Amino acid sequence: MTDYNYDAFSPDNYNLASADGPEVDEKAPDFELETHDGQKRRLLDFEGECMVLELGSMTCPLFLTRQDSMEKIAQDFPQVDHAILYVREAHPGADIPAHKTLEEKRSCASLLKSEFDDPRTILVDGVEGAAHLAYGSMPNAVYIIDKEGVVRFKAPWNNARTTRIALEAILAGKSAKMKSYFKPAKPWVVMSTARRAGKGSGKDFVHGLPRLIWNVLIKNNIRTFFR
Repeated sequence: MTDYNYDAFSPDNYNLASADGPEVDEKAPDFELETHDGQKRRLLDFEGECMVLELGSMTCPLFLTRQDSMEKIAQDFPQVDHAILYVREAHPGADIPAHKTLEEKRSCASLLKSEFDDPRTILVDGVEGAAHLAYGSMPNAVYIIDKEGVVRFKAPWNNARTTRIALEAILAGKSAKMKSYFKPAKPWVVMSTARRAGKGSGKDFVHGLPRLIWNVLIKNNIRTFFR
């Protein structure tokens, strides 16, 4: 296991000052991945008019807060492909620890599929996180990618309402230049996520919370406003 799959969360695990990964109008990187049930598939091999790709994990309260809204988007836009890139555990604990093997990571992705019955395709990143790193390494980013493999919309933190507006614009042949502001996770989702992850997850989250509030909720949204 490398430093990529950290055992305990810290804000230092993420570059909160800027979002790396492909920008709008750039080619999206492609990878050969596996689905949660072990089928091989290339990331950019999809049939819909475009693909909405969200990054997430079972221990990411932001991702789980957006789950219902993103599932509704998938239901409302059947002409579009909708996928989850399962990345490292955002807040690992004793019950859902950092992944040591691909099998462990695929098992967590299968748990997500079974527990939430999410209709989206779940693609499992490699244990070293090659795809995650290429897409900026944030825990809950979202991209909309067209059939030519070009990024049409990017948000380092998924705001489901803005993602829906961006998708509607892209399907209408318009540019998606709207700003995506960070919205915090729901408190009860944070608590349930920490309980699911197990001992250590909640403590590490609370310890890093003041820096997260400053770097993400305040500084990120100020930068987004003036960008």
